[in-house]
Amino acid sequence: MPQRMLQFVDTERQMPDKREAKARAEDFAEIYGDYLEAKAEEQASRCSQCGVPFCQNHCPLQNNIPDWLKLTAEGRLKEAYAISASTNSMPEICGRICPQDRLCEGNCVIEQSGHGTVTIGSVERFLTDNAWEQGWVAPLNPRTERDLSVGIIGSGPAGLAAAESLREKGWQVTVYDRADRAGGLLIYGIPNFKLDKSIVQRRTQRLEDGGIKFELGVDVGLDISFDKLREKHQAVLIATGVYKARDLECPGADADSVRPALSYLIDSNKRGLGDEIETDTAQGKDVVVIGGGDTAMDCVRTAIRQGAKSVSCLYRRDEANMPGSARETENAKEEGVEFKWLAAPQSILVNDGNVTAVRADKMRLGLKDASGRQSPEPISGAEFDVKADLVIKALGFSPENMENLSPELVTTRWGTVRVNPLTFETNLPGVYAAGDIVRGASLVVWAIREGRDAAEYMHKYLEALQLSQQLEAAE
Repeated sequence: MPQRMLQFVDTERQMPDKREAKARAEDFAEIYGDYLEAKAEEQASRCSQCGVPFCQNHCPLQNNIPDWLKLTAEGRLKEAYAISASTNSMPEICGRICPQDRLCEGNCVIEQSGHGTVTIGSVERFLTDNAWEQGWVAPLNPRTERDLSVGIIGSGPAGLAAAESLREKGWQVTVYDRADRAGGLLIYGIPNFKLDKSIVQRRTQRLEDGGIKFELGVDVGLDISFDKLREKHQAVLIATGVYKARDLECPGADADSVRPALSYLIDSNKRGLGDEIETDTAQGKDVVVIGGGDTAMDCVRTAIRQGAKSVSCLYRRDEANMPGSARETENAKEEGVEFKWLAAPQSILVNDGNVTAVRADKMRLGLKDASGRQSPEPISGAEFDVKADLVIKALGFSPENMENLSPELVTTRWGTVRVNPLTFETNLPGVYAAGDIVRGASLVVWAIREGRDAAEYMHKYLEALQLSQQLEAAE
């Protein structure tokens, strides 16, 4: 039955059912269920339909959240899905992995008034999951075919979003990725308990069915030169992401049982996809994860599911200053992860080549740094040891050396690709860049936004080039 809006006073916030911690820690299945239709309508009806929609303003994609919440409450689910999909290339993915507590939901007006936020992410996920079930997700079907082609380097969220937008306009699109499956971090970097891989695979299959070509296992700069790629395509988008792990700088950090977070997660996801992987899991081990972002949360929760003996997370600041999602941190606590706040590794203790412990400094927060955050500083004589057989460093990511792609490409002092901030064009004509390789390690939703925006300017560039070619041919 259609619901009236502004029901936040009489209707309590209710998330979809979450599996019990003990049960979910034994497998990699997603931990949240989906709303039933009536519950989605009820929760959407809590929206206050603000005159200034702070939820929308704090969404990188500027999703029309109040509009599709109202349509959901009224039972007009197909229309609600259409509005949701009009600004987002993969709403059901954002509904699962976006840190809504820091974005739309964290800025919801009724949350600020003490009534509990509208469950925006869960409704967003429901709308698109339901649309897939109902057959409302239309195949890519360009109105006209255009001869000029685009090469996209990287099949992560920025690359896929750009590929979809450009193909919808009729351009010929080829996506290159050095991995053996499309999806980038969506397929290999995010665990199944947050994002089931079938969700990603049906998205990439839709793109492939719509005429987008995927060249997998192709490392641009190695298997094919960047110059050859530019000769082959009239425009190129660099959407490689950032994959170089930041190093742990302390004695013992080079031990065999100290692993980068991404390689650990990739191996775990490949196992889930049925691949044979030789590296050991965390089973039966004392695991220490160093870091406080969402990747660290993915690692600690993966280790729990792999049967670790114990899992500890060391972070140099306190919980209030942790950069990761508060919701993911709470899920990790429920599943048995022990957090050691204000702790930074001093050294990795190794005996006969085997890691035995992490020696950590107890920290305190001092003066604010240039970013406005309090700088952690060690407390003299307050070090302590945390038992460890496996140490996972989740300290963030940096760009790989872009000179390996093209020495002519201008980069910033951080190693990211320098672009025109409006058009996303690099210093090379017809070459664009978007996503983490431009802004540094960031959120999937920002990568989607930049992929879509870059595609708009690439479309204009290609139209002008096509017109120029037509005029030359007519002379």
